Amino acid sequence: MLSRAVCGTGRQLAPALGYLGSRQKHSLPDLPYDYGALEPHINAQIMQLHHSKHHAAYVNNLNDTEEKYKEALAKGDVTAQIALQPALKFNGGGHINHSIFWTNLSPDGGGEPKGELLEAIKRDFGSFDKFKEKLTAASVGVQGSGWGWLGFNKERGHLQIAACPNQDPLQGTTGLIPLLGIDVWEHAYYLQYKNVRPDYLKAIWNVINWENVTERYMACKK
Repeated sequence: MLSRAVCGTGRQLAPALGYLGSRQKHSLPDLPYDYGALEPHINAQIMQLHHSKHHAAYVNNLNDTEEKYKEALAKGDVTAQIALQPALKFNGGGHINHSIFWTNLSPDGGGEPKGELLEAIKRDFGSFDKFKEKLTAASVGVQGSGWGWLGFNKERGHLQIAACPNQDPLQGTTGLIPLLGIDVWEHAYYLQYKNVRPDYLKAIWNVINWENVTERYMACKK
């Protein structure tokens, strides 16, 4: 499952395209907590709509797009294959990003990470507070819709902060391995925080699942 993949963006979409004839369809992962479990920081209505409607739509559209891609491959229609790439990127990215996002959150979250992850954050950003400020600023600064990310640069062995527009998947577009993603599409917060994105970003730190982020970091160091 995408939500269980801790080193990488989950199931790799591009290599799988050559094997669409025998592929299994993507499915909406279950949340590891109830819709209301993250209250008061993220309310149940947002979580239900976000998961059961928005994420489900990415999954359904990804499956539909892959079927069309399969037909284009069978016909040798390169033009159709190229035309489908934006939909694959958008819906595939939406599925990958949200599958990571749900596991990055927990009703028992918040506070600071421990151990090697905390030491890496201090090494690469100076302190946890400075890291938090930088990721918050990157997320606030996303124009329109997108994501703020803490990623791991495997080549350099360092943590990096990045922002991606729309549903662009972090690893597929930057090469960074995703550790922590913050969804700043308005559907992630508008019903509770209206258009005040900074208030949502202040609240979300109270439910960050540092155990999950640490697991992702440790897996990527191997």
